This record gives sequence, structure tokens and C-alpha cells, in this order.
Amino acid sequence: MNNTILGRRGEDAASVYLVELGWTILDRNWRCRQGEIDIVAHDGRQHVVCEVKTRKNTMLGTPFEAITPEKAIRLRRLAWRWAAQHGVPGAAVRVDALCLLPAEPNPGHDVFDGFDIEHLRGVI
Repeated sequence: MNNTILGRRGEDAASVYLVELGWTILDRNWRCRQGEIDIVAHDGRQHVVCEVKTRKNTMLGTPFEAITPEKAIRLRRLAWRWAAQHGVPGAAVRVDALCLLPAEPNPGHDVFDGFDIEHLRGVI
């Protein structure tokens, strides 16, 4: 499976996971000149920009390690841009990260569409 297909499957699984939490998906793959937001959702209290990182394995590091300080700054800026475009106060938007790896039998983990999902809230 190539990286584009893996990434798309990961975003689909992350969306299903968020809906299962009771969240509302507002946008997927929202783009502007400065970049792209994978998922924008509402968790019932606030808007959440979700960065989805999907990997086949951890040979090159965990998916979260791919969120560099520069990437984090860009995500926050993209969150503010999305908020401004949608009339939402920028400070009210949280940024979460979802890490997806192929699922292995592991009690207590959330598994969706064959992926083990780890969800970190308020990473930025």
C-alpha cells in the first residue's frame, strides 16, 4: 500500500473514531495557501483541529515524532486561519494529534479500520 492510500485510510479511520466519540466532523482536508488541515471537528464544547499521522510501523520513529516544532507552529496558524474564515474565535480552537499504526492485539486500545489509534489532546 502506498503512502497516499495509507494516509487516506488513516484519515478515514480517524474520522470514524471521532464520530464514535460523539464529535461532529466539520471539515476534512481543508486547504489554504499556507497548508492543509486533516480534520476539523467539534467535540461538543469546542472546535478541534486534528492532525492525523499514519505510519506502517515505527522503524523511522513514531507518527508523533513527525510533528516537529515547525509543523506545530504551522498547525496553530492554520487553525487560526480556519477559525477566522468560519467566524470562530481563534483562541477557542484546540489542536489534537491522532497517531495511527496497524493494529496489533492490545486490550484497551481503540482500533478502527485495522488501526490502533492514540489520541493526544491539546498538543499545541
